[in-house]
Amino acid sequence: MFFHKKEPIHAVKVEEANPRFAQLLLEQFGGATGELSAALQYWVQSFHVEDAGIRDMLQDIAIEEFGHLEMVGKLIEAHTKNVDQTDVYKSTLFAVRGIGPHFLDSQGNAWTANYLNEGGDVVRDLRANIAAEAGARQTYEELIKLCPDQGTKQTLVHLLTREVSHTQMFMKALDSLGKLTDPFFGNIQPDETVDIYYNLSTNGHGQDERGPWNSEPTFKYIANPLEKR
Repeated sequence: MFFHKKEPIHAVKVEEANPRFAQLLLEQFGGATGELSAALQYWVQSFHVEDAGIRDMLQDIAIEEFGHLEMVGKLIEAHTKNVDQTDVYKSTLFAVRGIGPHFLDSQGNAWTANYLNEGGDVVRDLRANIAAEAGARQTYEELIKLCPDQGTKQTLVHLLTREVSHTQMFMKALDSLGKLTDPFFGNIQPDETVDIYYNLSTNGHGQDERGPWNSEPTFKYIANPLEKR
């Protein structure tokens, strides 16, 4: 059962309406990194999880993301409502589709379930969620840079902050499974090449880049894969 309280988690205040910025905000309503995508992804993932605690966490965060979707929708509504018709028409998208949020991104592309990343394995899903939160945070950072309204910016900072919180929660869940730093998941053991790094590119200066990603003790570095071993 869902219960909707007609009051957002964070107060949404828009001081000066800006339809052009509202179009950018659509990225977090109907876009790939948006709140709708996150809410549906985490909610569906929860049904794949046997661990009661992690299932509960995914559902709690999913419902919070629906709350964030409401906040972004209210921002878009406020930026397109009660403004002179000529101002609305500065954004051709709202001129065609009408005021308020739509299932579109900032470029007018329709939302699609192809944005969702879920695969039935809790470790895989939690890692996908960390990536999703990183994408959302990056989008919010760019929106904050472009935001002309202080009230809107405060809401966007709150939304960005919660992306950080969710990332930490997903990381703690992975850690509880012993999989935060362990790259392996699934049931099929990898073959003998699992610890081999092939040097298959050059920087053009005759020097190969080295780092912990291609060095002992984790990896065996194959400097020239063309040589017979």
